[in-house]
Amino acid sequence: MNQVSALLPWLDYLGIAVFAAAGALAASRKQLDIVAFVFFAGVTAVGGGTLRDILLDVPVFWVRNPNYLAIPLVVACVVYFTAHLVESRYRVLLWADAIGLAAYAVVGSAKTLSIGASPADALALGILTATFGGVIRDVLAGEPSVILRRELYITAAFAGALTFVVLAAAGAPFWTGATLGFLVAFGVRAGALIWGWALPVYRARPGRDSTKL
Repeated sequence: MNQVSALLPWLDYLGIAVFAAAGALAASRKQLDIVAFVFFAGVTAVGGGTLRDILLDVPVFWVRNPNYLAIPLVVACVVYFTAHLVESRYRVLLWADAIGLAAYAVVGSAKTLSIGASPADALALGILTATFGGVIRDVLAGEPSVILRRELYITAAFAGALTFVVLAAAGAPFWTGATLGFLVAFGVRAGALIWGWALPVYRARPGRDSTKL
């Protein structure tokens, strides 16, 4: 448990930083001011974790540790002055989001398990933590939500969280489960971005004639 307590914040900070970058890049695409950059970075970075902590009825993580708000502030300022150097900001946004999703799928699951919740709860909240910040960002930016794209997104978070939870239940060291969970989630999302990996979708079918049994 001491090892988990020591390592988890660093993975958490990684997720905060890259999600903050994704949020700030969304603000750059809308040509907003620096205050909006900070707002987008902060909401994207802490949105999923905030909802997780509320559902778990534990103190919200960024209220207890101001570093979690300082990171989005710094990242937003850096992006504000450097975003123009990036040729395809939306592509960078998607890759930053992929890293954040992979990190937070593990962080969300690990934090849920650390308070004694069930593996099923850890899986569900790992997925929520990984995806909710991106949903908020897209809604605020007026962009089509990333979860509505054909490419795998929620599935990537599910795969990473499931990998971590299964390995944790099997007694694997935290860092082993965290690394493999991160790599699985990121690998699935990377495959979706590069090769368009997607699951079969529902296709509408002609309605049945109500006059026939």
